[in-house]
Amino acid sequence: MAGHGDKMRGKGKSTIVWLLMGMLVLGLGGFGVTNFSGGTADIGSVGGVEISAQDYARTLRAEMQEFSARTGRQISAAEAKTIGVDQAALARLYTAAALEAEANRLGVSVGDQAVAGQITGIAAFRGLNGQFDRAIYADALRREGMREAEFEHDLRMDMARLILQDAALAGVSAPQPVVAQTQGWLLETRDIHWRELTAEDLPTPVATPDETTLQAWHKANADRFTAPEIRQITYVWLTPEMLEGEVEVDEQALRDLYQDRIEEFQQPERRMVERLVFPTMAAAEEAKARIDSGEVTFEQLAAERGLSLADIDLGEVARADLGSAGEAVFALEEPGVAGPASSDLGPALFSMNAILEPLDIPFEQARDDLRLEAAVDRARRQIEERAGEFADLLAGGAALEDMAQDTPMKLGRIDWSQGAEADPNGIDAYPEFRERAAQLTEKDFPELFETEDGGVFAMRLDKIEPPALIPFEDVRDRVAEDWSRNEGHRLLLALAEELRVQAEAAAEPEIEPAPAAATAPASQALGAAATGAANATGGNAPATARPAPDLGTPATNLHRGGFINGVPQDVVVQAFEIAEEGATEVVDAENRVFLITLDKIHPADTAGDEAAQIRDGISARLADSLRQDVFDYFARALQVQGGVTLNQTAVDAVNAQVQ
Repeated sequence: MAGHGDKMRGKGKSTIVWLLMGMLVLGLGGFGVTNFSGGTADIGSVGGVEISAQDYARTLRAEMQEFSARTGRQISAAEAKTIGVDQAALARLYTAAALEAEANRLGVSVGDQAVAGQITGIAAFRGLNGQFDRAIYADALRREGMREAEFEHDLRMDMARLILQDAALAGVSAPQPVVAQTQGWLLETRDIHWRELTAEDLPTPVATPDETTLQAWHKANADRFTAPEIRQITYVWLTPEMLEGEVEVDEQALRDLYQDRIEEFQQPERRMVERLVFPTMAAAEEAKARIDSGEVTFEQLAAERGLSLADIDLGEVARADLGSAGEAVFALEEPGVAGPASSDLGPALFSMNAILEPLDIPFEQARDDLRLEAAVDRARRQIEERAGEFADLLAGGAALEDMAQDTPMKLGRIDWSQGAEADPNGIDAYPEFRERAAQLTEKDFPELFETEDGGVFAMRLDKIEPPALIPFEDVRDRVAEDWSRNEGHRLLLALAEELRVQAEAAAEPEIEPAPAAATAPASQALGAAATGAANATGGNAPATARPAPDLGTPATNLHRGGFINGVPQDVVVQAFEIAEEGATEVVDAENRVFLITLDKIHPADTAGDEAAQIRDGISARLADSLRQDVFDYFARALQVQGGVTLNQTAVDAVNAQVQ
């Protein structure tokens, strides 16, 4: 193997090292570090370590593939450049080059023995006997176009970079005060009261709007009353179901199909059974006695022995499946425990949980379903055989109307718009049609497309009707409903704000109540007497005499990120944003209005295993984030120190070639 003193050309991302040195590269890959490989033209360098165009092309393709895997769609080189994938590839290469340059400057390296250990540990280089095979090693490198010295240099530099990485990050850890503060924030709990305001809480019903108001609302909210773009499409299609009635199916073939799938039609009585095996019959009898006395359940017995329900579940079984225990289990007329009885694993108790009636469907009863299935399958094959003929006709200029006359395909027309509810029996129920319909233009010639169920279709765009405001007369009821809903919501928010002020005033008796005119609706909603009544009897009543406001429903020991059944999550989120105990806030969530009062803040309980696990998780995440930042600063400093060159012409050339 090559010695580590050779003066080697800097390298870009090495395919063979990247694929075969998975564990080591994974350790570096978390920080964007990659390997290098040979090449001729250079796109740049760091501190004398050069990066080849071949390295950049390979890394760019890898970044594009990674992006496609994450998003589930393929991207072109032009799109990759637009979203910055090319910059990510360059960043990986320049970071790796900077680390290699620094390792060379410091003389950081590893010996031949360490490199040999890495190579012999790679599974791709092992023979049938599981041992390192030098011939396989040489052949693998030859197929990748690499010399052994290059590959071994790559491995050596990978390990040197890892040494630098570990040295730079060895002292980085999460600050414990930050960990403690974050843990306290996460584990804090609160007691609150919450109340939803509804139309019944309004002092007066929402007014009925006049025509002028509705017409103004219609114009001001035109986007709510605009018809979507409509695409008028002519199509021809053919599905297996359309041909099913014309397909002849041999009677004997149906009987053979019935026999091949006899288990779907003929099954003996079955039962859902769990089995618990014991070492001796005496132990099984003792366990059965404990169950009969009510001391334990069958599931508790299993738990005592460290077994889960999955460990003891036999699923659906017939009498014959249980051997000699079948008689005892099938003697039960309702769910219960049978045994002890012998099993192939020893004495056992059997818990029978459900009785499944026998299945007995004769051929005559199953015939229609079998014929339909067979006919549809045969029709699917017929369509597949003729698809080429249909495609050729369309390519030759046949109109869709001609296709409907000359082939079994059916002609149809549809006014289609995105987001519209599909007809379950229509062509728009097929996702393949909807996808093509959205992309179709008036310049497109009809071509044949397939559906997932084996059908085919072709389409033509006749006309596009752009989005248009629906006339007021056609949507008057919708406008009135929309206005009333919006007005009711506005009034509820106003009432909620009054109630919030009222509740905070009640929480602090020294606060002078607001004038009667301003608080009357809120007072009525809270069930309190109007302030004006108190004035009429000789002045304001003492603050302590005011009735307590209705705070609603209590929720105690509420966790951050917890939930209240039937209440939007924003209510819980807002409850943890209230700063002071006793404060009340208004929450507008999912077109519903709530009042939240914070009763008590409970500091986090940091004792116990769960709290410790959360603390460890916080510490690990913070430390990872800090290490990433430190490594980024370290890599940038190395690039500044070593000096960076970039051949933009070479980069552009690679971008133009990579597809």
